[in-house]
Amino acid sequence: MRVLHILPYLRKGGAQRLALDICLELQKREDTVVRVISFVDENDFPFLTKNLDVQIIPASVQLSVTHKNVLNVAALQKAIEDFAPDVIHTHLFEAEIVSRSCYYPKAKWFSHCHDNIRQFRNFSIKVLFNKELLTNYYEKRYLLSRYKANGGTTFVAISHDTEAYFRNSQSYPVELLPNAIDYESFYRREPRGEHTKLKLINVGSYQDKKNQRFLIDLAVELQKQGVDFELNLLGDGEKYDSIAKLINDRNLSENVFQLGNVDNVEEYLWKSDMYVHSAYYEPLGLVLLEAMAAGLPVVTLDGRGNRDLIVQGRNGYMVYELDVKQFAERILEIWDDKQKYCDMSAFAQEFAKQYDIKEYVDKLLSLYNRPK
Repeated sequence: MRVLHILPYLRKGGAQRLALDICLELQKREDTVVRVISFVDENDFPFLTKNLDVQIIPASVQLSVTHKNVLNVAALQKAIEDFAPDVIHTHLFEAEIVSRSCYYPKAKWFSHCHDNIRQFRNFSIKVLFNKELLTNYYEKRYLLSRYKANGGTTFVAISHDTEAYFRNSQSYPVELLPNAIDYESFYRREPRGEHTKLKLINVGSYQDKKNQRFLIDLAVELQKQGVDFELNLLGDGEKYDSIAKLINDRNLSENVFQLGNVDNVEEYLWKSDMYVHSAYYEPLGLVLLEAMAAGLPVVTLDGRGNRDLIVQGRNGYMVYELDVKQFAERILEIWDDKQKYCDMSAFAQEFAKQYDIKEYVDKLLSLYNRPK
């Protein structure tokens, strides 16, 4: 079987990490040849791609409601034909639009739904009076026509929330396949040492929906309560500097540390005690599973998709209100009861094990092998 995965870029992100982990596991399978195509020569995952066949094929599509569409896909079309894939699996909306502008009905196509893509929402008469909604509607209609030209597609949904969204917004098949991690890479084998200082960690890009401001409010609350703690924030993005200013303005520089993007996330998780997640929208949350595999109980806000990952009181807590006091209470409830902490840590690791990439790829291959 020849399998082609297409992404617009290889910047840091859960979708990119999952796609590469899938490809690394796929190529271990007998009689499976895997290639990755990215449109941009930008790679934040050299430690993963060094053993993968990755091609950079510049490609782009500019759709216009009022003018002629501009399709720069000739090189991508040739690359697809040269590779002659049995399966084409796309990730992220840009790859969806660009790849489907090519014509290759010989393959089975799969569309990975890493979130509830806004272009697929059901539209009302309001689209006629809102430029953004009209553009989204046009892009959806364009994609549906390209799916038909290429023989259809199967949507791969990462959570029950995303599955329901796509079942309700279009008519092609939707398969629920929750995200997976390379469990062995994150699993912590050694017992965690006794810490007197509570070490919290968060991993995520600095954007509005990740809501790091809430974690700064949390740090203020923990400081008020006299908790000896540190909070490490991993990631980068457009809101990085504004969060840095907030840390300084609230005199948190001895408690809260911004560590930027790192390759070895697992090593930072192993040095931590608990994972805190503040995103107000989370399609699933690979990093929650990575943290659990490292033995960290998780305290998280409700991001809808991550409801699938929290067994309340067993591997962590979900807090349904934007309430820093309640969030802090849940953290301290775990931290102040050492037996509870140990039990939750052990269950978190056991829970995360069911999301291992090996079993995931077994299920994915069964989808690939279904009759077209």
